[in-house]
Amino acid sequence: MNDFFEGLRDFFGSDAWNVARNLGLFFLVVFWLALAYWVFKDARRRIEDPWLIAVATILGLIPILGALIYMLFRPPEYLEDVRERELEIKAMEERLARRELHCPVCRAHVEDTFLVCPVCTTKLRQACVNCKAPLETLWQVCPYCETPVETPTTIEFPPAPRRERPG
Repeated sequence: MNDFFEGLRDFFGSDAWNVARNLGLFFLVVFWLALAYWVFKDARRRIEDPWLIAVATILGLIPILGALIYMLFRPPEYLEDVRERELEIKAMEERLARRELHCPVCRAHVEDTFLVCPVCTTKLRQACVNCKAPLETLWQVCPYCETPVETPTTIEFPPAPRRERPG
């Protein structure tokens, strides 16, 4: 048994052990600094405020635990993704505000004031019986001349052409 402890003492006192221990410590320090650098880079992509980036970086310097805490409380999205989503929403809102109208049958561009599609002659709106202004489907009275709408507005579609199936 005495030989076992002497062998351990000789191993831990040897140059090989010192080199292995120093290499292990070196790699731990490199990993710790790399983790802190990763926290800094990730915080810059997710957080706009420079003070919060600095706090996150300091938190990342706490060995291992700091990076775990940062990962729990970091924003879920990159700033670039947030900006891109906001631009997409803005573009969709502008498209909806323009409200480009199309014929439900031939998809030709039509104006708000058209009663009939100029391409396929589909009836798009009903005209007021008094002032001939185009009426919306749900209107019960003409907003231009106050004439009551007699019948509910319906859209009349021309009969669809029949397609012959190859037999």
